[in-house]
Amino acid sequence: MGSISVCTFNVNSIRSRVELILRWLNEKRPVDILCFQEIKCEAAQFPAEAFESLGYHVAVNGQKRLNGVAICSKLPLEDVKTRFGVEILDGQKRLIEAVVGETAILNCYVPRGGEEGSEPHTYKMAFYDALRDYAEGLLRRHEKVLLLGDFNVALEDQDVYDPDVFEGAVGFLPSEKEKLRALMAAGLGDCFRRLHPDERAFTWWDYRTAAIWRDEGMRLDYLLASEGLCRELQAIDVDLWTRRRRSPTPSDHAPVVATFGSL
Repeated sequence: MGSISVCTFNVNSIRSRVELILRWLNEKRPVDILCFQEIKCEAAQFPAEAFESLGYHVAVNGQKRLNGVAICSKLPLEDVKTRFGVEILDGQKRLIEAVVGETAILNCYVPRGGEEGSEPHTYKMAFYDALRDYAEGLLRRHEKVLLLGDFNVALEDQDVYDPDVFEGAVGFLPSEKEKLRALMAAGLGDCFRRLHPDERAFTWWDYRTAAIWRDEGMRLDYLLASEGLCRELQAIDVDLWTRRRRSPTPSDHAPVVATFGSL
């Protein structure tokens, strides 16, 4: 097998989005490894057959009506993990891990959080601390590591359409940025910025304001890779095809797709 494409996509309900995703895969962009967040269903309700019919292996860590993550891979999934031995990481279904080739892939749906001082904000901060601790162990065990998903933080001013608009907003708080930077400091590079250091590109746009058509968005979705894997990175972009559909109804996120020479 040549180059391998890997996608992170917050689908905001997989059962509502499966028709659109299959159209995207068949008509626009075949992808080797799909990592979904916010699937909003238990494993038994995940439309596994639709992906298996296209040759994917499927692994799911699902939760009724909320959260949930899944990996669908054309390459075999080994050592699939849905529990991590830490209460805050296991309490809600926000993580799934698998080894593909030589690469450990950890698919993450970080909590949205809330205003400073609120319980949701405290939860998000604690989740990030536990995620960093876990990532450090993963990086010790594997040379090639890929943490990807919806991290619910826009890291830099260029990751939002207008920093003044987002001043003090959830997802752009200094405390949140500090936690994401600390996670990356464990030994993970931002694949998008590696190849596009100055480009403004967003992955989420508010449904309520038709923001996609004015490109008034935030970059909340990332592929973070260890140096050993960053060296294999060939291309990465935000694919707007699904987000710009009017029917079937799109997610409020767009997929980010990276191509690696090998995993």
